[in-house]
Amino acid sequence: MIGLEVRARIRQLHYAEGWPVGTIATQLGLHHDTVEAALEDVPVASADRTAKPTVLGPYTDFIDVTLKAHPRLRATRLFHMVKARGYLGGYEQVKRYVRRVRPGPQAEAFLRRNTLPGEEAQVDWGSFGKVRVGRATRTLSCFVLVLGHSRAMYARFFLGQTMECFLQGHVQAFEALGGVPRNLLYDNLKSVVLQRAGDIIHFHPRILEAAGHYHFVPKPCAPYRGNEKGKVERTIRYLPPVSGKMSPRLTCRADDALGARAGRTQCRTRMHSRRRW
Repeated sequence: MIGLEVRARIRQLHYAEGWPVGTIATQLGLHHDTVEAALEDVPVASADRTAKPTVLGPYTDFIDVTLKAHPRLRATRLFHMVKARGYLGGYEQVKRYVRRVRPGPQAEAFLRRNTLPGEEAQVDWGSFGKVRVGRATRTLSCFVLVLGHSRAMYARFFLGQTMECFLQGHVQAFEALGGVPRNLLYDNLKSVVLQRAGDIIHFHPRILEAAGHYHFVPKPCAPYRGNEKGKVERTIRYLPPVSGKMSPRLTCRADDALGARAGRTQCRTRMHSRRRW
C-alpha cells in the first residue's frame, strides 16, 4: 500500500502534468499496477458525500471471505465465481478490487534443526544426469545419508533409483558409519510413502520391514517443506559431478567405481558417541 502523499503525487503527475503510467512508475520506483490503482481508485472527496454504490458492492464480502480462505486464487476465477452468483459487471472492476484487498504473503520463520547424537539422519536421492555404460545410456543417481548432529555423511552412486538400490544404500551406510540413527527423515519418496492424506501416511511395506529390522523410525517431511531436510540437500550439491563413459566390463560394478568417488567426499564436523550416533 502507498501513502496518501504518494497517491496524490501520482494523480498530480498524471492528470495535471500529463505523464503516462509507465513514466510515473519509473520515476517514482513503483510497479505500474500500483500507479494504475492510484489513478482508478478515487476516494470520497468530502465526508458529507455518500459513497456511490457499485455493481460489485454486493459481492465484495464474498470476495473477501474467499480470498481469506484461498489467498492465491486468481482474479479471473473470482470473476467467474461472482458472475455465477449474479454479478453483471466487467472483469476489470473485479481485478482492481482483488488487487487492493488480496492478503499479502506472510513471512515464514524456520527454526534451525538441532539434534542429539544418534537421534536423526536425513536421506535422499541426488540426480546426476546420464552416463554411458557400453552402448546403453543409464540414469546416474546418488544415495546420500547425512547424520543430523555431526553432518557425517555416506554417499554411493547407483545406476537407477530402484527399491533394491535404496535399501542397499541404507545397509551400506549403516555399516560404513557404524550404527543406526533412531529416526530417518525422508522426502515423500515413492520408496517410502505410497500414499499420504495429511498426517495419515501409508508407508511402503519394504521400508517398514527395514525399519523393523534395523530399529529406526521412518519420518517423511511435511509436503512442500524441503527446508526440513536441508542438510542432505546441501550435501548433494557438495558432491562432485560425474561424467564420461564406462567400459562394458564395468557395467555390473559401475556403482562400486562411482561410489568410491563419493566416499572421498565424506566429512565429519563433530564426534559422535561410539554406540549410537
